[in-house]
Amino acid sequence: MKRIVIGAGLVVLAVAAFFIAVWLVRPAPESKATPQARTEHVKPPPAAVAVAPEPEPVPESPRASRPRPKKEKPAEPAPVAPAAPAGPILVVESDVPGASVFVDRKYLGTTPVRTTEVAAGQHQLNASADGQDGVAQTIDVGQSGETTITVRFKDVRLDASVAVVHKHGVGSCEGRLVATPAGMRYESANKKDAFSLSLGQIDAFEIDYLKKELKVKQKGGRTWNFTDKSENADKLFVFHRDVTKAREKTAAQGR
Repeated sequence: MKRIVIGAGLVVLAVAAFFIAVWLVRPAPESKATPQARTEHVKPPPAAVAVAPEPEPVPESPRASRPRPKKEKPAEPAPVAPAAPAGPILVVESDVPGASVFVDRKYLGTTPVRTTEVAAGQHQLNASADGQDGVAQTIDVGQSGETTITVRFKDVRLDASVAVVHKHGVGSCEGRLVATPAGMRYESANKKDAFSLSLGQIDAFEIDYLKKELKVKQKGGRTWNFTDKSENADKLFVFHRDVTKAREKTAAQGR
């Protein structure tokens, strides 16, 4: 029995000796540091690198500066003129604004008038304006392009004539009285009775319709008495009227 106990004891000792030997030969375990005592190897932040300021640009000297090339503007297209009408164009103007214009008795409007409604060729033009004598004239319109007519109400118009008998103190002679803006003249085979006066040289110009007598008196000069062979004084009256209007217009214009 003692042998068994001694053998068991030896076995226990042998096992114990084995564990002790294993314990002695194993590597020592790393010591665990407490969180407070643990030193962490933290990489230091990178050192701040000083950034040098950028150098200010040095202004270029005027001589060294290069001119910038100018951008050429695209050429503007040339304006295209409207095509002119191929037919004739009549333009009517007047020295009195707003005159009424008729061509071949057709009303065209008031001046200035521009129309293509008048065909090429000869036409009768009539124009009228307030306070002015009417104007009637024959016009020629060209085949193409513009034909411009200027109606002059303020111009002195006078183209009158009448066959007359000049009464002398004794006897008489026949001839013709002619009046234009330039004046009045008496044309006769009797050269001693013939005369030519400007409208301004006429001092008196009178008609007696009942006596059928027309008197012309020169300023500071002679006096002529005329009649005609008609049964009445109508022709003398018309002649007197036309000359009187021309004289009045000439006087108003200070001529």
